[in-house]
Amino acid sequence: MKLVLASQSASRRAMLDAAGVPYEAVSPQVDEDSAKAALKAEGIAPRDLADALAELKALKLSQLDPTALVLGGDSLVALADGSLLDKPVSRENAAEHLRRMSGTNVDLFSAAVIAEGGRPVWRHVERARLVVRPLSDAFIEEYLDKEWPAISYCVGCFRIEGPGVQLFAQTTGSHFTILGMPLLPILDYLRVRGVMTS
Repeated sequence: MKLVLASQSASRRAMLDAAGVPYEAVSPQVDEDSAKAALKAEGIAPRDLADALAELKALKLSQLDPTALVLGGDSLVALADGSLLDKPVSRENAAEHLRRMSGTNVDLFSAAVIAEGGRPVWRHVERARLVVRPLSDAFIEEYLDKEWPAISYCVGCFRIEGPGVQLFAQTTGSHFTILGMPLLPILDYLRVRGVMTS
C-alpha cells in the first residue's frame, strides 16, 4: 500500500523521514485561503476547521490516485479570544502576530486525515496548549532577524525545533502535534494498514 503525503511541509516530511515511513510528498494544489475563509464564515470551531482543511487536502489527491492512502494535515493556532492566526504574509505581519501572542496561552490544533478511494477512512485531531512568555519588542526584532522568512510558512510564526522554542514558557501536548502532525496515531494506523510492519 502506497502512502502519499498531501503536503510539501518540511516539518511533516522530516517527521515521516525520521520515523522511517515510506511515502511520496505531493502538493495538493488546493485554494486553502478560500476554503478557510468559507469555513470561518460558517462559524466553524478551530478544531473542526483544522480537520476540514486536512480532509480537503487528502481528498483532492485521493481522487487523483484512488489506490493510495493519502495523508492530509493542517495546523491552526487559536488565540485566547478565539481568533485564529494564519501564516504571516510579511515580516511586519509576523511581528504583529508575535505581539498578539505575547504573554498569553494559545491553542494549537493539529489534524490529520487519511483518504482512500476518494473518501476519508481515518482522522485524528490533537490539541497542544502553548504558554507564550512575555516578548519584548527587542526580542521580536532579534528573533525575526534570525527566522524571517523561514517562518513565513509557519502558523504561529515559530519552528519549535529551532529558535521558536524561545517563545514559550511551557507547552503541554505531544511534541509531534506542536511540530504540525499527530504522528503517533498516524503511525498506529499505518501499521494497521500494512504500510509499516506492526
